[in-house]
Amino acid sequence: MVEVLYFAWLRERIGVPREQVETTAATVSDLIAELKTREPRYEAAFADLSAVRVALDQELSEFSSPLAGVREVAFFPPMTGG
Repeated sequence: MVEVLYFAWLRERIGVPREQVETTAATVSDLIAELKTREPRYEAAFADLSAVRVALDQELSEFSSPLAGVREVAFFPPMTGG
């Protein structure tokens, strides 16, 4: 079981800020593939992965990163500084 958080427009498209997800995914990419099969809203949120970033346990990560031992996965759009 992993806690999945959604921020900004991802949260708006999916409709929830966070959820507990039971998954067999080995990597972030695998988790995204599982989520996309749930409902069209997930498919829409993850349609363009170039516009999505991920953090595992609050550390910026890659889609190829393993999920073993991870408690929190956060998805958000790229950030800009100012």
